[in-house]
Amino acid sequence: QVQLVESGGGLVQPGGSLRLSCTASGFTFSRYTMNWYRQAPGKERELVAKITAGGSTNYADSVKGRFTVSRDNAKKMVYLQMNSLKSEDTAVYFCNTYISTGVGPVWGQGTQVTVSS
Repeated sequence: QVQLVESGGGLVQPGGSLRLSCTASGFTFSRYTMNWYRQAPGKERELVAKITAGGSTNYADSVKGRFTVSRDNAKKMVYLQMNSLKSEDTAVYFCNTYISTGVGPVWGQGTQVTVSS
């Protein structure tokens, strides 16, 4: 069963840090690009960061220099280190991948990140 499970969200003050984790199962993790999306209340889901199978990364302009995506293929995990958090980073964060062999997009259940004093 193809599955993604996020963890690590919570409440943090502005300027603080959080590390999100996503555990993958049911597919050959090392072969796939992994993405982090977020969705704030009343807004569309947006791509925050991505890391390819080869380790290349890409970030939304709004998080460049503050967020870092990484992966551990042996553990089948992808991480999002979030530093210098702002109130506008408040959202539900989702782990995602696309499996081309008949499965399509795969989403985790999401983890809530709230940045507030």
